[in-house]
Amino acid sequence: MDWDKLRIFHAVADAGSLTAAGDTLHLSQSAVSRQIRALEESLATTLFHRHARGLILTEQGELLHDATSAMARRLEAAAARIRDSEEEVFGELRVTTTTGFGTIWLAPRLPNLYAKYPDLRIDLMLEERVLDLPMREADIAIRMKEPSQADLIRKRLMTVRMRLYATPAYLEERGVPQTLDDLSHHRLVSQHFTATQVSAGAMMVQNLLTHDVASTLTVNNYFGVLQAVRANLGIGVLPNYVIEDFPEIRRVLPEVQSAEVPVYLAYPEELRQSKRIAAFRDFVLEELAIQRRKPSVDPDAV
Repeated sequence: MDWDKLRIFHAVADAGSLTAAGDTLHLSQSAVSRQIRALEESLATTLFHRHARGLILTEQGELLHDATSAMARRLEAAAARIRDSEEEVFGELRVTTTTGFGTIWLAPRLPNLYAKYPDLRIDLMLEERVLDLPMREADIAIRMKEPSQADLIRKRLMTVRMRLYATPAYLEERGVPQTLDDLSHHRLVSQHFTATQVSAGAMMVQNLLTHDVASTLTVNNYFGVLQAVRANLGIGVLPNYVIEDFPEIRRVLPEVQSAEVPVYLAYPEELRQSKRIAAFRDFVLEELAIQRRKPSVDPDAV
């Protein structure tokens, strides 16, 4: 199959029009159109539905686009590895982690990384779905469980537990609960136990809801839970790392906590020599070391 035609097809599929793809590739619309027709003829299939608003991939076109997208990601990775010098760190780094960890812990610390490597371009992808690192959906991941995908380099970073927290203002107004039964006088702020999250957190919430909780607020990520707690809405189920940056929050019912949740950093074996990966990995480890040296409001926090 002609690599040049595939490159042009990929640009057209991404742009959704011959004209836009031609502008990107510095080719005329007619030249792009000829290459697409030639590719369709060589495959004996139709790759695009054509209409007045642009081009839409056919089922066969979607299959080919999946393949060219995977090729493009691998070529980008290879090019980045080639560009990485022994002394410089630059280029794009696609980082994926959960919404809670990314917004609460990682993003506020990124200025320290950019200060050291100002030419780095980070694409931070925050979602609960586990992206496929070997297929290069991301370059590096921080996840709340050990990755099961093959061909990954992985490092355990720390251990997290879900605990109960509230602000002094809320506790002054509603009182400090002494037992789980006291939750009948409080509002519980958490992710719903059916939401996508670590099983330890879901089990903890499910158990708490058996204690006749007076009122609830559920949010689909821990950042939302944190913001609600800080707004004095109730007692929140939160990972213990949050209090490092929000020392005003107080732990309540200290005997209540989830099982341990391991946090792992992982990246593909093929990126072992990447300077960008090494820079990000070392940055995370340095930030964790700084955090461990700080006096903690929660003596068991990691």
